Amino acid sequence: MLREIDNFYLQKDEPVKGCLLFLRNYILNYDKNITEAWKYGMPFFCYKGKMLCYLWVHKKNRMPYLGIVKGKQIDYPELIIEDRAKIKIMLFDPAKDIPVETIDNILRAAVALY
Repeated sequence: MLREIDNFYLQKDEPVKGCLLFLRNYILNYDKNITEAWKYGMPFFCYKGKMLCYLWVHKKNRMPYLGIVKGKQIDYPELIIEDRAKIKIMLFDPAKDIPVETIDNILRAAVALY
């Protein structure tokens, strides 16, 4: 039987599914202290047990995104806050290459806050 977290990814259509699965794998392999958890009905990634980031699909434009829990403390042009209080997100166009160098920089800044 599949876990809810696995179903989240498998229920998506391509190319969103492929983008999210790549991001999942990339984040989990970024640092050995990052673990995956199912919180608030979405896939979260924790750093040493504390919520670091999550993956989701934007309701309006249907683009996958990476949400950074302490995003307000990180200044990166690719991160947008919209109407959130603390979390900033980075949107991804699933039809384009994923900017891994930018993700590295954002994850490095996010992990440094812990």
